[in-house]
Amino acid sequence: MPELPEVETIKNVIEPQIQGLTIKKAAVRRPEVIAYPAAEEFCKQITEQIISFMERRGKFLMIHLANNSRIILHLRMTGCLLLTPPDDPEEKHTHIIMTLSSGMELRFSDPRRFGRFWLIQNGEDDTYSGIGKLGPEPFSPECSAAYLRERLKKRKRAVKQCLLDQGVIAGIGNIYSDEILFRANIHPSVPANRLTDGEWEILAAEISECLRYYIDKNVISAEDYLETKGQDYRNTPFLQVYGHAGEPCPKCGETLARTVIGGRSSVFCPGCQQG
Repeated sequence: MPELPEVETIKNVIEPQIQGLTIKKAAVRRPEVIAYPAAEEFCKQITEQIISFMERRGKFLMIHLANNSRIILHLRMTGCLLLTPPDDPEEKHTHIIMTLSSGMELRFSDPRRFGRFWLIQNGEDDTYSGIGKLGPEPFSPECSAAYLRERLKKRKRAVKQCLLDQGVIAGIGNIYSDEILFRANIHPSVPANRLTDGEWEILAAEISECLRYYIDKNVISAEDYLETKGQDYRNTPFLQVYGHAGEPCPKCGETLARTVIGGRSSVFCPGCQQG
């Protein structure tokens, strides 16, 4: 599943190419991909609307329109958003195509069909997408050590599970929770209520620093993004623990271990991240 750094990359690649363009036509092949409103109404309401800008919130993307409506989308497990020339062969499982005034097409494909779109009209409360239930952005001043300590100091759940809670912090998934905890030297299974004040300070700092680092490593040109169908995550070679179970720790050389926490695979260093 794309997490915050990947979703930020998609926004950074696509926004400059669609900003100011008009959606001339919209076609939905799989109506269930449009969670709200009905697919026919969705297409009707966005047609002839000008795209003002894009925004990321957690793992959500938002396309803001000039009439103050906004298209919200979540890629979920396998969703992909591409801006393509109209004569480019379609990816398998292409479910939505928006034809833009430039002649280019904004296409959404998703083999597993878990991705969802919502259209929230100007003045309408968003009680549909769940975006209003998200916690603060990892880069916001609100996401401080004091905030984390206050929200999580009484929780007996593993700290990794707490990082995955989108109501606590928006945008962190399985990959970057492993990376953050490794950088902070905190064992992923340690209950949140056992962290010290010093560990909360380190964790808060590493959350933002780690995610910024991987956003920077994932920079890609629009041409390369299209050529690789949005699947070339250039930060992958820089992951230190995720996907590296059984390999030497890059810090101390001890063998990285794998465990399961809350049903999710976790990789950590038994030497650097002692429980």
